[in-house]
Amino acid sequence: MNTVKTAVLLAGLTALFGVVGYALGGTTGMLIALGFAAVTNLFAYWNSDQLALAAHGAVEVDARTAPDLVGLVGELAARAGLPMPRVYIIESAQPNAFATGRNPANSAVAVSTGLLDTLNRQELAGVIAHELAHIRNRDTLLMTVSATIAGAISTLAQFGFIFGGREAERMNPIVAIATALLAPIAAMIIQFAISRSREYEADRLGAEICGNPLWLASALARIEAGAQRYVNVEAERHPATAPLFIVNPLRSGGLDSLFSTHPATENRIAALHELARSGFGGAARPGFGPAVRRSLGATGWPGTWR
Repeated sequence: MNTVKTAVLLAGLTALFGVVGYALGGTTGMLIALGFAAVTNLFAYWNSDQLALAAHGAVEVDARTAPDLVGLVGELAARAGLPMPRVYIIESAQPNAFATGRNPANSAVAVSTGLLDTLNRQELAGVIAHELAHIRNRDTLLMTVSATIAGAISTLAQFGFIFGGREAERMNPIVAIATALLAPIAAMIIQFAISRSREYEADRLGAEICGNPLWLASALARIEAGAQRYVNVEAERHPATAPLFIVNPLRSGGLDSLFSTHPATENRIAALHELARSGFGGAARPGFGPAVRRSLGATGWPGTWR
């Protein structure tokens, strides 16, 4: 259902682009704006992983510097049928995580020190599985496409009068001004709705990858509480990276509203509990290796991952 919803939202975003382009920019302006936005987002797509990781000061770790964490990521990636992503740690008290990369072969998973200090091993497995689900679903590509169209709409709204066709083709100035103001807002709402629908799908697939929806549900509750308690300074400086995180890192409330990049956390938790009650069969998948299985079954305190 979320896949259908995403397709409908993308179609709506494309239709909005066509309407605004015709109304404000004419055929020539529409093509120029789309080309400009496509080039900009293509650069961001090819460099998105390094841009996002650098923005948050992420440090790459390996089997020598963080053996438990890297081992868990490796086992979960294998269960998801993915190549091993690069693993990074972000120095931030706010518990959070994100995945980035243009495709599964060029992907990375980043977790904060606050996440490692807050979650137990099973909860961390749920979070990692959620991020791997984003990679497997190629959500980075999807969000780049939606950003390209939304960016083209904003460009048209700003420069429509410059690019426009013949004077006779232009609409009433008042209507044109209203279109220029409202079209970018409408595009942003649709773009954020796409982001929210992908979070629900990543939760579902992440639960399948790790084998237990309740692990991720418990993790989301802890992360939401931590996000309200701690400020993510780098996320506040780079708000465009907010949709990448598993929970909204910005201090803007958690309502499942039109202008939210993420669904309300309580709604996601409720969906995961419903998935568990429905007789979810993820645990029937092949099990973890002995080392990770012992780790997940251990009762060690949070913070022992580092």
